[in-house]
Amino acid sequence: MENYQVSARKYRPDSFDMVVGQAALTTTLKNAIKQRQLAHAYLFCGPRGVGKTTCARIFAKTINCMNLKADGEACNQCESCNSFNQQRSLNIFELDAASNNSVDGIRQLTEQVRIPPQLGTYKVYIIDEVHMLSTQAFNAFLKTLEEPPHHAIFILATTEKHKILPTILSRCQIFDFNRIGIEDIVEQLRFVAKSEHIEVEEEALHIIAVKSDGGMRDALSIFDQVASYGGGRVHYQAAIDNLNVLDYDYFFKVMDALTDGDYAQALLIFDDVLNHGFDGQHFINGLASHLRDLLMSRDRATLSLLEVGPAIRNKYGEQAQSCSQGFLITGLRLCNECDLAYRDSKNKRLLVELTLIRLAQLSDSKKKIIEVLEEAPLPPLADLQATTATVEPTAAIKVKPVAAVTTPTPPTPRPAKTHIPNTGMRSIRIKRSANTPEEAEAATRSEQQKNSVLENKTFDEDTLKRAWMDFADTIEEDIHLSNALKMLQPMVRPEHRVEVLVSNQVVQRKLEQLQMELLNHLRGKLRNSLIQLDILLDEREETFKPFTAREKFDVMAKKNPNLLLLYKTFGLDIH
Repeated sequence: MENYQVSARKYRPDSFDMVVGQAALTTTLKNAIKQRQLAHAYLFCGPRGVGKTTCARIFAKTINCMNLKADGEACNQCESCNSFNQQRSLNIFELDAASNNSVDGIRQLTEQVRIPPQLGTYKVYIIDEVHMLSTQAFNAFLKTLEEPPHHAIFILATTEKHKILPTILSRCQIFDFNRIGIEDIVEQLRFVAKSEHIEVEEEALHIIAVKSDGGMRDALSIFDQVASYGGGRVHYQAAIDNLNVLDYDYFFKVMDALTDGDYAQALLIFDDVLNHGFDGQHFINGLASHLRDLLMSRDRATLSLLEVGPAIRNKYGEQAQSCSQGFLITGLRLCNECDLAYRDSKNKRLLVELTLIRLAQLSDSKKKIIEVLEEAPLPPLADLQATTATVEPTAAIKVKPVAAVTTPTPPTPRPAKTHIPNTGMRSIRIKRSANTPEEAEAATRSEQQKNSVLENKTFDEDTLKRAWMDFADTIEEDIHLSNALKMLQPMVRPEHRVEVLVSNQVVQRKLEQLQMELLNHLRGKLRNSLIQLDILLDEREETFKPFTAREKFDVMAKKNPNLLLLYKTFGLDIH
């Protein structure tokens, strides 16, 4: 029976050109070898499985090669290269610092350093997981590391550079290895599959690459695992079944339900996910990643950040067209809040279900606001031009005198801060301007569409207040703003105007931000497209000066003169 060898060992690079995803580092090392500018100590640091020890071995073989190639690669034919490839070279020593982290291990190493190489030019000492050395071992190693013999080169490898003493770091050339990119891993897996005659699906390779988290060794190990599960084939379904990965289809179905406002269907899909053995946090993190990928799919500039196969990429592009940018950003925030609260929640399933319901309501509320617009026909060109002419070039803030507003019980105002004399409040009316001609045309078309379906009915204050309260109930994201709107008293004014008086600038600014949505809601509920909204800020500032003790006594003495007699008779003091 032929001896089986795992792919991570069988396809381990034996030259710099075969190292995947570390082009800058390998080029630097090759140039240093060609120019014979070798340091006496190197530190290779980075995540697991990205090629640190592999590059150290290739470097050790190459600097001892007797027939170095012009591009800085080893010839793999000389005696030195052959001894290295057959693992019998006496010029390379590997030490595992995790199991040899005492001072005695370092002393043995320093004694071996004195012996020159019998074949080749350099002796190379590779110390793996060097951060595991004790402080005493590091201190014993310092002098040798700083002034080694000319034939000795040290290569230290670690996944945790921050645990190494600064005195060690200052004596080494530091090379930071990066996580390997998804496409680089997929390309290498494709090469291995072709060499092993394994049938693969592109989407399965992307799943394996994502699961490996940037480590080539992990990717090759997962590849072998999935190939064994699939009987020599690496298919998408086999990959997600074997790796405990949620299928993309779940999230596409959930998003379809959420964008339709169908929270019931979203809850059923989540229940199916739980029945397949996945927990709620796994699902909510996957949904957040799905929302992120949809957001990336909306812009060609960020499309390269989508780490999926071509078929899945097309599906993302199609679904992204049905999701607004605001919906995706708010959805990401809600999923993130759910993820942060998941650990401390006593009812974890309910927490995820509430998040899905809130996401569905986001889409449902938007549909209610634009329901009138969707069924309306396009306006005539003449009306469109006339309406466009009324669009103001800037979002101006207009100050309206109090004389133009009549109220049932006019207050006593103080002089306003503006140049308009004796005004107690100011009317603020905001018209949002379009930034581009296309936006202006779209805004005009929306206005004309609304006008074409509404009947401009008259309305009273009771009907207005009911419509106002309905709008306040739809604001679930900001309960404080919702309550503040419910406390306001909108009033009907002539010429289809609605006037509301607010007491502070915070509510005023928030109401201004919601002005267009509020107007659309009122026009739809009251069937009147001519409604305009005036937001009035009450700037009155009634000051009450506290009475002094003497003033209090004078008031009481006027009501009861005997108090004054008592005061004079006994010579009392007033404090």
